[in-house]
Amino acid sequence: MKTTIVLTMAEQKRVEVIQRVFRGEVTMAEAAMVLGVSERHSFRIKARIRKEGVQGVVHGNRGRICKWKLSEKTKRRIVELARGKYRGFNDHHLSEKLVEVEGIKACREKIRQILRAKGISSPRKRRPNKHRSRRERRAAEGMMLQVDGSPHDWLEGRGPRLCLVGAIDDASSKVPRAFFEVAESSWAYFRLFSEIFKTHGLPHSVYADRHSIFWTDREPTLEEQLVNKRPTTEVGRGLAELGVTLIPAGSPQAKGRIERLWGTFQDRLVSELRLAGAKTKEQAQPVLDRILPEHNRKFSKPAASSEPAWRKTSSTEIEQALCFKQQRTVAKDNTVTFGRVVFQIPKKSPYRSYANKRIDVHVLLDGAVEFFYQKQKIARFDSKTTHAFGLYRTNGRREAFRYGPTTRYPK
Repeated sequence: MKTTIVLTMAEQKRVEVIQRVFRGEVTMAEAAMVLGVSERHSFRIKARIRKEGVQGVVHGNRGRICKWKLSEKTKRRIVELARGKYRGFNDHHLSEKLVEVEGIKACREKIRQILRAKGISSPRKRRPNKHRSRRERRAAEGMMLQVDGSPHDWLEGRGPRLCLVGAIDDASSKVPRAFFEVAESSWAYFRLFSEIFKTHGLPHSVYADRHSIFWTDREPTLEEQLVNKRPTTEVGRGLAELGVTLIPAGSPQAKGRIERLWGTFQDRLVSELRLAGAKTKEQAQPVLDRILPEHNRKFSKPAASSEPAWRKTSSTEIEQALCFKQQRTVAKDNTVTFGRVVFQIPKKSPYRSYANKRIDVHVLLDGAVEFFYQKQKIARFDSKTTHAFGLYRTNGRREAFRYGPTTRYPK
């Protein structure tokens, strides 16, 4: 009897990367970086796949409850002791005292996770910086994209100050997409990733800075703590749903390839825009689209592996991942208030009501709004129906969709 093995996108990615290792296209060190694990653990994954096949990437504890899991009461007790009686104890010393004096059995790593989640840092000083060496390029196109935005006076005073948002392939230095925006935003990066992923495919990883668009250090909410979920931004959540590893850079020098690209554009592109007499974003974009193929022809280089590493997926999966997601509670009259608009959920069955249900609201890049209940779509309002007219920014950071104060019905 055949057994069906269901893999997550992350597990499918592991299989594809290790298969490239078997074919000799990438090294284990490169595979470990793409998978976000240590090189030693990547050898374990390789050994399991060789022995068990695809089943080797499925975690052995899937579906099992850990018998050593600490209760919430015990976790609260550990935090109280760390802040009170054992204040100033390092993680290892604290774990010893908990076992010897308090009778609480927990390993040092678990103690560290509990304390860091509550904002209790280690009293030990940080170790000195390690010696850093030059990082080699990825072996194939699609293994890593470096993304960034460059705020600059691209129009040299002839028009508004713009931000150039783009990406560069780490293996070949090709620029798959770039465009002008008013400022860096989640909307801009969703659009960038959507256009690249639909044209080329999914990369294995994305290398970005620690901008609040990609990275957050906020404390996890109660719901996130209950499911042991790490806080993420909208962009980080979208990439994770597609199985794309987000690698945060520690400094601008770490993503030097795209930083040098901005230096080239601030020289050549500015001159081209001056020559064309561009004064607005709408006039500047065609100039960029015209010179981009020429730039790739002059400045790109062949990747070490001739076979690209882009992973194919459907446009629907990309659209459902790269969108803004929030939750709302349905009112008793089966309406949902979102963005100062009252949406009426259509009646599909006289015996089905969504009153008091918690639903997911997805705002797509084209302005359409979709409602989901238990991962099933229950309503869709297209951009013409919602009259959504884009994003507004508060202090250049916070974003939200605007709607008129009225009731909308599905088309």
